[in-house]
Amino acid sequence: MKYMLLIYSTEPGQAPDPAVLAPMMKAYEDFTKAVHDAGVWLAGDALQGRASATSVRVDDAGARLVTDGPYAETREVLGGYYLLDVPDLDAALDWAARCPGSQNGGTIEVRPIREFAAS
Repeated sequence: MKYMLLIYSTEPGQAPDPAVLAPMMKAYEDFTKAVHDAGVWLAGDALQGRASATSVRVDDAGARLVTDGPYAETREVLGGYYLLDVPDLDAALDWAARCPGSQNGGTIEVRPIREFAAS
């Protein structure tokens, strides 16, 4: 079954200290290698910061409204994701707990992928 692990954390107000960033990046490299080695990795990427986000809405008349920034103003921002193919929710939760984004105040939202039959 496919699950999306959405990585949420607080966005730093300034560029992270390299002494803090290097071990965090190493932890993500190790986690990515682990999901690859386990054969459950389908996709995954980091996202640019919230300042690069653009939101689009279409009103009832069909007019497009484009605004800078993410859809919601929250303390935590979506920073990246992993798409995994695992046997069940318990396996997805185990991987989420191993993800570096679940530590130090971060949150991993685990969502099953809804697959539709091809038409």
